[in-house]
Amino acid sequence: MSELNFNEKIKSFSLKTVLSLIDSNPDKNIPIIIDLLEKFDEDKIIGGELQAVKSIIKNKEGNWYSLISSLWTDIDNDVRKKIFENMIINASIIGGKRQEKNRIENECNIPWAILLDPTSACNLKCTGCWAADYGNQLSMNYETLNSIVKQGKELGTFMYIFSGGEPLTRKDDIIKLCAEHNDCGFLAFTNGTLVDEAFTEDMLKVKNLILAFSIEGFEDSTDSRRGIGTYSKVIKSMELLKSKKLPFGFSTCYTSTNTEIIGSEAYFDDMIARGAKFGWFFTYMPVGIDTHTDLMANAEQREYMFDQIRKFRNTKPLFTIDFWNDGEYVKGCIAGGRNYLHINANGDIEPCAFIHYSDSNIHEKSLLEAYKSPLFQQYFRNQPFNDNHLRPCPLLDNPEKLESMVLESGAKSTEMLHPEDVRDLCGKCKNASESWATKAEEIKNRM
Repeated sequence: MSELNFNEKIKSFSLKTVLSLIDSNPDKNIPIIIDLLEKFDEDKIIGGELQAVKSIIKNKEGNWYSLISSLWTDIDNDVRKKIFENMIINASIIGGKRQEKNRIENECNIPWAILLDPTSACNLKCTGCWAADYGNQLSMNYETLNSIVKQGKELGTFMYIFSGGEPLTRKDDIIKLCAEHNDCGFLAFTNGTLVDEAFTEDMLKVKNLILAFSIEGFEDSTDSRRGIGTYSKVIKSMELLKSKKLPFGFSTCYTSTNTEIIGSEAYFDDMIARGAKFGWFFTYMPVGIDTHTDLMANAEQREYMFDQIRKFRNTKPLFTIDFWNDGEYVKGCIAGGRNYLHINANGDIEPCAFIHYSDSNIHEKSLLEAYKSPLFQQYFRNQPFNDNHLRPCPLLDNPEKLESMVLESGAKSTEMLHPEDVRDLCGKCKNASESWATKAEEIKNRM
């Protein structure tokens, strides 16, 4: 069954009762809550995270304490409660235990989150966007999206992330899905141009949807890649969410042309001032036959981002994730269902948003059948792909690994317009991989 079982419901009710204490006196009650959560987290699913929070709240002058405190001053009370309930209780404690049980029983990866594309359609044409190679006419209907979430919950996945295309071209279905599964957390990557007053009111009603705005730095660098006027629309959307006390973050891709901007203190400070609570950092990937390989960041630029993000983690009230440079914290690659996977708008179940190869489709297989498929088993058996977790990716950092796994599994390209041979894709990453290997070893030795 996809809903919580009896024991899980008892635990969920008890934890929600505990979390309700937060509103009365956060400064006093947060330490109590952490202690109680530790007792409920019998299997230490989030033990490390709880220990980190305990350390944070001891320093009331620190940037992390400032970030946590802002969740009370800046975020709607009911939205905050729903986020804690779904992210901490359901997705992490209850979901984590269910994931581990199914992982052992089925001998396969079970993800913490599923990234899915409701549609491949988009109202922008961004330079270097790999999503265009899927075509712009694909979509999964509501019944399919609903089925994915139901299947996912059975296995322990209570976190769902929308990408595309532009997912907010499917606003109504997204809100409907959030309402149907109010025990799940939902996040949408969006270009920010379709957010309006009515949609924010819908977000306040469901309470379990968070937006991450795609932005490439300041106005010049954003508009040069996403189109003139895009930056100003994103900023207006941020202002609207902030006024509604809705949490949001930003998603940034650093390239050869904008890395120094993305990693600058001015950019971090600007996003924080505008109300962002988190930032997700990606590096440009040369996915697609006609890709702009000149946009790939070099080893020095990647090192710069490594150093800047870690420096600001100690000083800025912003939660950040750098998906290529943070492998040390998650012991390598998180794709292939280890922590997440991707389902495109055609229903192809892919190991990662940047790995457009698959041997399973949601219209033909269940999620569990896909997790047991040859391609996902290749990930399960081969992770981590490198002993140096600063080189986690099987494409950008270890291209020979991806080539081997795809060929061994018999997976096919999912790019409908221009299918790309995996050997050609991996060949584009060979030089970058070799350059980063040297740099990553240097960084590891100085850490």
